Amino acid sequence: MRKRVLVTGGAGFIGSHLCEKLIDAGCDVLCLDNFFTGNKDNIVHLINNPYFELIRHDVTVPFYAEVDEIYNLACPASPIHYQLNPIKTVKTSVMGAINMLGLAKRIKAKILQSSTSEVYGDPQIHPQPESYWGNVNPIGPRSCYDEGKRCAETLFVNYHTQNDVRIKIARIFNTYGPRMGQHDGRVVSNFIVQALTNKDITIFGDGKQTRSFMYISDLIDALIKFMDTDDRITGPMNLGNPVEFTILEIAQKIIELTKSESKIVFMPLPVDDPIQRKPDISIATKELKEWKPTVTLNDGLSETINYFKSIIK
Repeated sequence: MRKRVLVTGGAGFIGSHLCEKLIDAGCDVLCLDNFFTGNKDNIVHLINNPYFELIRHDVTVPFYAEVDEIYNLACPASPIHYQLNPIKTVKTSVMGAINMLGLAKRIKAKILQSSTSEVYGDPQIHPQPESYWGNVNPIGPRSCYDEGKRCAETLFVNYHTQNDVRIKIARIFNTYGPRMGQHDGRVVSNFIVQALTNKDITIFGDGKQTRSFMYISDLIDALIKFMDTDDRITGPMNLGNPVEFTILEIAQKIIELTKSESKIVFMPLPVDDPIQRKPDISIATKELKEWKPTVTLNDGLSETINYFKSIIK
């Protein structure tokens, strides 16, 4: 019998790749999205598959279905989108978690929360282990996302301890690849679009701040392996690539791969923007058998550049 899986935010960047992989693995997939940042183009190739079902729905409203597993990915994840309507962002994280946890409790489904490295804020420990409590400004412009995700983790733990809901909490670090939004304001997509259109590449700050970038296929493999682990393994679990690059190095690499004539310009650093971000993935490599990030930055960027070449008009 096919495993029935619900993916909230299933038409988004990560969600669409997850839906695709689950269908390839023989699952019956229910994709939920309100299309605030999701895109039908991401899942249009799945529409005619008899084991894929698309429903337009907002997770802040209760939802009912009979499924075996839930991946709760619904939430705008780039600063441009989550700061556009900060109250809605908090509602999506908190009320969305409550509604999906309530569903999981009723139908006894296993549920995975897509949390984020943003729970660590501007970290004072490097790299960041799951035991680190973070350094987050609770009233800053990023707090609607950071604190919403932190509260969602609290809810997951409480539903687990109080109601025996089977949970998984994945703290996802910077991820990139095909189907990223062209205008979502993230580092990799911004730089690639600017490079392909020969516009100035805008770096916020001096470019010495660091990030660790994981290619989408490595993340999807980790999410599915995490969901399949023993129920005693609940997380939080860091999922990311521990290879660290400066933002300036990323910009220079993209200029090189695209053969762009773009020039690099520097802009003021946004408020509360983290200076360093690098995951400690020792728990993931121990618990997720035979998993570690394998796609190199060169290979991942090349695939992502090819994707953007196909969609930029």
